[in-house]
Amino acid sequence: MPSRNLEKIYLEDSFYHVYNRGVNKRRIFLQDRDYAVFLSLLKRYLDKTPVKDNKGREYEWLHKRIELSAFCLMPNHFHLLLYQKDSRAMTRLLSGLCTSYTGFFNKKYSRSGPLFQDRFKASLITRDEYLQHISRYLHLNPPNYRQYEWSSLPYYLETRSAGWLNPQRILDLFEGDDYQSFVANYEDHKRVIDEVKSQLADT
Repeated sequence: MPSRNLEKIYLEDSFYHVYNRGVNKRRIFLQDRDYAVFLSLLKRYLDKTPVKDNKGREYEWLHKRIELSAFCLMPNHFHLLLYQKDSRAMTRLLSGLCTSYTGFFNKKYSRSGPLFQDRFKASLITRDEYLQHISRYLHLNPPNYRQYEWSSLPYYLETRSAGWLNPQRILDLFEGDDYQSFVANYEDHKRVIDEVKSQLADT
């Protein structure tokens, strides 16, 4: 019997928080170049125009089927907030993304075998307040989140822009409120929760 994580039914026109970590909790990003390659793969699938290889052949293009709303790449795991329009688009994206990145990583570091712990985990998000919270949770993952290079926070603060990332569905929920203040207002609360989790993990 397949495990409950192998057979999933995903909904169209829905938000999902997607998560995966390295096998045995190992690091999946060792250098800045690794993070950059992972983002370039997201761009390959999600940019406004199809991306071609060096022979002029188009890679699979999912821009019209799914949107990336937010992301955070951490040394041994990643978070994505996705809005899929097509019920099969998320599986296509994650399968291609993780397979391609594993191939790059294994070749670069002379290793073989799976890089990720398991099939990706995806949680359906159905309420606006949860969407707001998830976006904040993602952006607060790094301790130095204000200066962290590998999250979508700069795109939310409009210091960067990209055709493969669309934060507008989330930003529209704030109706003119300052997103940076929204994130900062939770910072102290998150620190307390992290301290409690750390203490529990050590017992």
